[in-house]
Amino acid sequence: MDAVIENLPLFLEGFRNTLGLLLLAGTGALVLGIIIAAMRISPVASLRGFATVYTEIVRNTPLTLVLFFCAYILPYLQFSPGYFVLATIGLTVYTSPFVAEALRSGVNGVHVGQAEAARSVGLTFTQTLSFVVMPQAVRMVIPPLINVFIALTKNTSVAGAFFVFELFGAARKVTNDRGDEVLAILLAVAAFYLLVTITLGLIAGRVEKKVAVLR
Repeated sequence: MDAVIENLPLFLEGFRNTLGLLLLAGTGALVLGIIIAAMRISPVASLRGFATVYTEIVRNTPLTLVLFFCAYILPYLQFSPGYFVLATIGLTVYTSPFVAEALRSGVNGVHVGQAEAARSVGLTFTQTLSFVVMPQAVRMVIPPLINVFIALTKNTSVAGAFFVFELFGAARKVTNDRGDEVLAILLAVAAFYLLVTITLGLIAGRVEKKVAVLR
């Protein structure tokens, strides 16, 4: 454990960057996922088609390929705000269709009478979705959404292969210097990831109880 204790500031820096990626990419994926989910159920055929194609392409593309595109192709196209930002963009895009599909399943779980009642009193599609359907859908899909963010937490490790110094990157650096304590280093990294994922699971349980939807 000496290698972990001696390099604790390095691990904490990587952990901070991992949390930054999780927070920024998670927020971006949630916003983009809501937009994509709304487009998937839109009455406009072109929007539905775009959202469907986007979801199928991105969801079935390996994360490594998405991050490779962001790290190498975007700078080649003269867009280079830094590897941390590029990794955030890649994780946001990759995670958004999973958020969208979770939300769409929640929307499908809302009784059709809710939308019909909203339209009968004069609400538009956007108003019905924003004020009636989506709030109920979000409450119903909290567990799968948390699972998406837990997966995102683990996916941040892939960013370490694209010049972002996150938790896994810190472990790789320490391992290069202290190869005799690889097991202790990996256990420390696992503990940091478990700290995030277990906390997300506990938060999900508490939130789900508070906003439970009666069926």
